[in-house]
Parts: sequence; structure tokens; C-alpha cells
Amino acid sequence: MTDPQVAILMLCLFIVMVMLGFPIAFTLIAMGLGFGYYAYATPDQMDNIFDNRIFDLFVQNTFSVMSNDVLVAVPLFLFMGYVVERANIVDRLFFSLQLAARHLPASMAVAALATCAVFATATGIIGAVVTLMGLLALPAMLKAGYDKKFASGTICAGGTLGILIPPSIMLIVYAAIAQLSPVRLYAAALFPGMLLAGLYMVYVVGRAYFNPALAPKPPQESVPPVTQILWQLLTSFVPLAVLIMAVLGAILMGIATPAEAAGVGSFGGLFLAVCYRALTWQRLKEAVVLCARTSAMVCWLFVGSWTFASVFSYLGGHALIEEWVLAMELSPVGFLILAQAIIFLLGWPLEWTEIIIIFVPIFLPMLDNFGVDPLFFGILVALNLQTSFLTPPMAMAAYYLKGVAPPNVELMDIFRGIMPYLAIVLFSMVLMYNFPGLVQWLPKYLFG
Repeated sequence: MTDPQVAILMLCLFIVMVMLGFPIAFTLIAMGLGFGYYAYATPDQMDNIFDNRIFDLFVQNTFSVMSNDVLVAVPLFLFMGYVVERANIVDRLFFSLQLAARHLPASMAVAALATCAVFATATGIIGAVVTLMGLLALPAMLKAGYDKKFASGTICAGGTLGILIPPSIMLIVYAAIAQLSPVRLYAAALFPGMLLAGLYMVYVVGRAYFNPALAPKPPQESVPPVTQILWQLLTSFVPLAVLIMAVLGAILMGIATPAEAAGVGSFGGLFLAVCYRALTWQRLKEAVVLCARTSAMVCWLFVGSWTFASVFSYLGGHALIEEWVLAMELSPVGFLILAQAIIFLLGWPLEWTEIIIIFVPIFLPMLDNFGVDPLFFGILVALNLQTSFLTPPMAMAAYYLKGVAPPNVELMDIFRGIMPYLAIVLFSMVLMYNFPGLVQWLPKYLFG
């Protein structure tokens, strides 16, 4: 068996192990060490079984991850989001946006999407957003007479916006892997994220306008006075919006690094929780534990993936796949379609972390051959990865929602409600390819 064949076996075995349910980070580490031991073995290996370069590589990768300045922003943004979630600030936000959008068709769906977009900006954790909105917005929408498929699809689609809208954790991870500036990546993702959220809202308003039975309007007597609506907006939406704009503005204007801005955001989240009298010792402890657990997962994923990728490349896996793709003599459009199709299919059995850390680096060295900007490619991938949460039968957003939904909401109802949003994501990818200025204009304007 040649080394490249061993590398392909290594990749296939990893996918099988993940689909069997083994922990991803430790599967990567175990396979990287196991196959690396084979790859770096010397003729006199049995004389000293611990004298193998794979152990040095593993230690170096661990040190590199822990000393990576870009990744410092991950736990800080996570802490900001978990504090906002645990302090029930999102409840206030949804209620105020629902009142503000009361004259629109499907006003509660619009408010749910807007809340998801804002909350996704604060946390970027898909499971947290979908679960919280499933507990908060779905019962209210069903009680108001909304169609089950329409309501559940809206929440699942809105919850995935955290992958794309800055300060997305996924964008930080991609920036570290592709060795890009996370600031430029945030600037590139801003317009596409707003565009996708806007298209979602246009869809729900249009569906409800032509079919009012899907989303009945609230009775007039249930609408509070205008002064109460304004007060709700001022006390719930405005503070959180100002905090998020300050964090993003500081990053995009070059006033602060992502890590520094994330630190300010964490402090701002704590300050808001104190002002709302919602910060208790129990909630603070829960936020810290969740932040530590998720941060540890991300860091160990990096350690495992870099070890795995180093061994895979040393065995000739990257070169073999690159030769296979280049032998097709694809055009840049053909290459993008192939890459995005593979990522789309990988989204069924795998989550975005494995796709970004393991499989995207396979495509990155080929971008120069096809004249593709890695910044543009990253935003396309971020859009595409939303489909991994929305594509049955492995649509994780649907399973997150089903876990907290009322018993009368079946999984097939959620799947049917998701499908129109999946089409909107694919349409956005086509739109972005034909109008690349949506991605490239703001980074060029801000940074040249």
C-alpha cells in the first residue's frame, strides 16, 4: 500500500468513526498519532518505541494553538453570548421587536428572524440560538395560530445565521486556518449576512401576505399603547444593539483587535445583565462553564485537526487530491461548484467544525490555480455551511428544535418548513457569485 493510499484510508476511516458517534476532537488526535506513528517510523523504531517525530509534532501543534492570538477571541465572544442568553435579555428583545413589527404580515416570524440575527451576532452558537428561540418564540407563534411548518422553518433558518453574521466563531476559525485577517473576513461577511437575513424576511412577509392563514395578524386589542412599545424598544433592543455595533465597529474601524473587542463585549454583556437585574451567581456560573466547555472543544479540535492534516499531507493525501482536481481541467466556476458540492454533501454527516478544520484546507492550496480569492471562498463556504444545518435527513437545526418543540410538532413538519430557506441559501450563493462586490467592496473600502 502506497503512502497516498494510506492517507485516503485515513480520511475514509475518520468519516466512518465520526458517523459511528466517536468524539471528533479525540478521534482526530488518535488517528493523527496512530497514522503519524506509521508515517514517521524509522528502521530502528522498535529499539525505542517512543522515539518518533509524531510526538514532537503533537506537542508543537498544541503549543501553536494555545499561543494563537486570533483564537483568544473565541472564549470571549462565547462568554458574551452565554451571558446575554442566561440573563434573559433575548426574551426582552423578541417581545420588543414583535411589537415594533406588529403592522407587517407574519410580524412574529419577522421578529423571530430579527432576534435570531441579533442574538447570532452576540453568540454565533447555532444550537444555543435555535434552542432558545424554540423555547421562546415557537410556543408564542403556535398559540397565535401560525402554521407549524412555517413557524418551525423560520426559527431553524434564523438560528443558522450565526455561522455567517460577524462576529461568527466559524469565521475566526477559518481565518486562523487560511491565515487571513479576521477583520477583513468580518467586513466581507457583513453584507452577505444582512442580505440573507433580509431575504428570509422578504420570504416570510410575502408568504403571509398571499396566504394570511399561515400567520394570522394579532388582534388589535392585544397591541399595547405606542408609548409602551417605544419604552420596550429603548430598554431592550437599543442597549444590545449599541453593544453589538460598538464591538463590530471597533473591529472594522481598526480601533481594536477581535480579541480586544470581544473582551469589551464580554464586559458589556455583564453590565447589561446587571442593569436588568438578571445576573445571579447561578447564571454566571452556567455561562462560565458553557464557555469553558465550548472553548476547550474548539481548541482540541484545532490540535487534533492540525496533527491529522499534517500527517495526511506528509503521506501525500493533499497532493493526490490536488492532482485529481487539476486533472479535470476545470474552469474557476467548475472548481467552485465542485468544492461547494463536496462541502454541501459533507454537511450531512459532519458539522461545520470538522468541515472547516479538516476538509477546507484541502481546497485552500488550489485557490491560486483557479484565481479564487480566499476571502471570497470563505464567505461562500460560510453560506454553504448553513445548508449543513438545514438539509434533511441530518439537519441539526431541526433536531435542536425538535428537542424543545411541543409534541404536536413533528420532525417532518420541521423538515418541510426548512426547505424554502434552503432554496434561499442556494439562491444567495448564486447571487454572491454573480455580484462579488457584495463580499469584496467593504474590505476594499475599509482596508484597501
